[in-house]
Amino acid sequence: RELVTTVRNYDQAHRMIKVACSAPGPRIVVNRLAGHFPIPLRLTPQLIAPQQLRNRLLNRQLALIISNHEFQTDQVESVFIGQEHLNVNLDQFMYLANQQSVTFKELRGISFVVLNDIGPWKAIVQEQIPDAKFLYQTDYDALKELTKYTNFPFFTTNITAQHNSEDYRMIDRVSLPITDPAATMTFYATYLKDQRTFLRPLVQALGNDWPK
Repeated sequence: RELVTTVRNYDQAHRMIKVACSAPGPRIVVNRLAGHFPIPLRLTPQLIAPQQLRNRLLNRQLALIISNHEFQTDQVESVFIGQEHLNVNLDQFMYLANQQSVTFKELRGISFVVLNDIGPWKAIVQEQIPDAKFLYQTDYDALKELTKYTNFPFFTTNITAQHNSEDYRMIDRVSLPITDPAATMTFYATYLKDQRTFLRPLVQALGNDWPK
């Protein structure tokens, strides 16, 4: 059964490229590219956990995975495609809003409204910001309403801010980059080595389209 499933997945992989991501930002890049890439791209609806990565590639359930983990084995390889940088959006009247940048430590004790499913970013903000409170929202529209009608700070990245610029245009916030090294996450495209030639155009396109 496993052999039959793998063979079927192999056949489908040459008619449609199945992609998974470990964080929301890379999903935006893939979706933006999907509309004009010559081969159909199918993005999984859920974020993928790092421990699932290798097996999902080996049984060919997925052709390409974008994650913050780099893999180099006899069968699998990773290629750098871009970085995601975390910003905090503060009420314009907060004392920190007068700065040019901010550190995680300076955000201690503040309450943030946060989208629940943000992959590895969730652990980073919880670990790096002392005594902070996070009001998690499962729905993006609910998050948008809270940021519009309250003064709770929220996070964006170089990817999400560009994608949701219309949503944030009317909100009185000051966006500051977070300068800690942990506020920058590096992403890699990981795939089977025997698919390198087939997937190279997609990997290159993702890197070229990645927001700077």
